[in-house]
Amino acid sequence: MDPVIVVGAGPVGLALSLALAVQGVPSVVLDEGTGTDDPRPARTAVLRPDTVALLARLGCTTLGDEGARWVGWRLMRRKQLMRELPLGRTDDGSPAPLHIPQHALTRGLRASIAEEGLIRVVPGSRLDALEQDGHGITAHTRGPGATWWRGSHLVGCDGARSTVRKLLGIRFPGRTAVERHAVAALRAELPWPDEALLHRRPPWPGGGEEVSARPLGNGVWRVDWLLPARGDLVTPDALVSRLRDTLAGWCGETPPYELLDTGVYTLHHRLARRWRAGRAFLAGDAAHLLGAVGTQGLDEGLRDIGNLAWKLGEDWHHGASETLLDSYQAERRTAVAARLRAADQSLPILRGGGGLRTYMPGATRGHDTLLADGHLGHGPLGAPPSYPHSPLAPPRTDTQTAVGTPPGALVDDVRVTAPDGTTTRLGERLGQGRLLVVLVAPGTGVWDRRHWLTAGVMPRLAEAVSALPVRAELLVTEAYPGASAHSVLLVRPDGHLVTAFGGVRPGDLYAAADAARGGAPDAPSGSAGGPDAGRASGGAKAPGGADQPTAHTVPKPNAPVTPDRTANIN
Repeated sequence: MDPVIVVGAGPVGLALSLALAVQGVPSVVLDEGTGTDDPRPARTAVLRPDTVALLARLGCTTLGDEGARWVGWRLMRRKQLMRELPLGRTDDGSPAPLHIPQHALTRGLRASIAEEGLIRVVPGSRLDALEQDGHGITAHTRGPGATWWRGSHLVGCDGARSTVRKLLGIRFPGRTAVERHAVAALRAELPWPDEALLHRRPPWPGGGEEVSARPLGNGVWRVDWLLPARGDLVTPDALVSRLRDTLAGWCGETPPYELLDTGVYTLHHRLARRWRAGRAFLAGDAAHLLGAVGTQGLDEGLRDIGNLAWKLGEDWHHGASETLLDSYQAERRTAVAARLRAADQSLPILRGGGGLRTYMPGATRGHDTLLADGHLGHGPLGAPPSYPHSPLAPPRTDTQTAVGTPPGALVDDVRVTAPDGTTTRLGERLGQGRLLVVLVAPGTGVWDRRHWLTAGVMPRLAEAVSALPVRAELLVTEAYPGASAHSVLLVRPDGHLVTAFGGVRPGDLYAAADAARGGAPDAPSGSAGGPDAGRASGGAKAPGGADQPTAHTVPKPNAPVTPDRTANIN
């Protein structure tokens, strides 16, 4: 079986290759660059708990070493502290985001790839042609080692100017220059160690509309200034002057500091019309651009690959229905569109410059909530996505029951026990390409495993799980929020709840699992057949039974990609 071709070696493309490898799917990563990433301290990412958990499962080792978790969040307006929120320290504190330089994140992913035999990264590979047929997809790269690459699928993770998207003829409409920011990374002592600050309309001259400071650890901070949409260019001298005034405003006088990096960036909001064209898919910035009012584009890109990887793995190993493959676009594009819509609706309120709404009771508090939502990962601007109307949702039955997690949302990371006695967290069992069936059985923690394995509903449930039409793992938990005893939860490989049943219902569990895989695979198209099918590449056998991704020249196919001719390419 041919490997999956991943175009682009940024965090999203590298994470996708690792997510596929976990499922025994080989990949070739076409890297247009040199295979290394220059340090840019001012280019950072703020990651939510769900995407941090995904990266941890993929073995990214730099998260704890070079990432910083904020211990608090402050929001100020002029000279007044409007809101102070503890993060990750108490039961009442919100989960703390992780702030990490993007080059450190990429380095950690590359280190994990170096230990993975199913992934090959090919630097200096610039894509210039795509062709696909019913059995696979072929990509051509130019340069000194110009060649055709044959793959089972192809995923464009090649950024905002995606070559894959343009070759597929997919439009990328949206809004240009939604926000502009000047940014600086510096080492200094600020009054709020390890706390993030968002300061609106600071009181010093030239303070502008908004400035934020976010700690990166080891005394390093990233400071961002919101710039006028059509303001003058920011010169290095002007940025340093702005920095000195800001530090003096916060500290009383400008403290000693070491300037590490600076930059100016413009945020755009765009959404690709289609995220799938046959065997080709888009992910990350190739599919969407966002980032205004605290939304995080990298978070959404990582959620793309968490959603897509298990579906490609299912198709690669066993064949999948068109419903399953199409569900990637249906779920992720809908979720990102809702995020963009929420940001676009918030911008006039937060950046409108006053008006009567500013003086309405509760208006300022509402603004503060909106800003906190975006930056901290709450509400429509920041909360993890849910897929309540997914094409993979099973039909409603009387045997389904409500639990603390609505269908389509991410499950809670409760402690679980496998039938072999292994105790772990539910989150650590995700991402392996199989459904999870979780029985809520209070008291199992104090029983001898030999007893509860053969008692009550366990034998019947184990038999039902073994008969499912897709691979599944049976787990047991003492308790789950909002669930009664003997509830059975069905969880997708990406951690989203399919449904829950009040007791063991083998027939309904089977139907729900079949819906979660998109129904039976479609008629053979050459994309399936298991790990040993279609081995035309001559790849060497890798440990664990899958083919190692190898470069090979293939004849030019006769069936080219048919682009969308209805609109111009941006």
